[in-house]
Amino acid sequence: MQSVVSALREEQNLLKPGFDTELSLTEQVQIEDTVEKTVIPKIRAKIRFDYKGKSRPARFFFGGKNSEEVADELREQQAALWRNVPLQGIMIEKIDLGEIYFVYDEETDDEVAFAPLELEVIADSLWFLVRFAVREEFRRVKIIEPPELTLSLQEMEQIFFEVHNQTNSQVKQRLKRYAD
Repeated sequence: MQSVVSALREEQNLLKPGFDTELSLTEQVQIEDTVEKTVIPKIRAKIRFDYKGKSRPARFFFGGKNSEEVADELREQQAALWRNVPLQGIMIEKIDLGEIYFVYDEETDDEVAFAPLELEVIADSLWFLVRFAVREEFRRVKIIEPPELTLSLQEMEQIFFEVHNQTNSQVKQRLKRYAD
């Protein structure tokens, strides 16, 4: 029996260094207290998108839409998606539709309508908000809660990795869209 216990301890030492010493009960309680204190708070944020409406000419005297109608329609479609499609790590609390505004576009020599949409979300982590920031329609993000946030090295690495993944997927989608 003694040889089995010593063999297990040797195996444990080979696989997991530092686990060969037993912790006292007070050390275990201290470790559990620090784990409970380092609970990562949820992040409440407001995210604004401005959907651009490009006017479509009429085909056979009907079906044409001006830029305001296109922007409003696109915003309504996106609002329906935000309401009905669940996102991992994100809970959408509120969707606000702003007033449509116009900006002069020098390329088309015409006014272009923009339809703003503001989401109020609760995210499990900061890197879940990255998927919003890489979208073409993204305009701004305002972190409401918590007032201060400390990131570990691992969390910062996750954020940079998520930015990389999301931008690559956006580029691939655009290339695919233009190739078709």
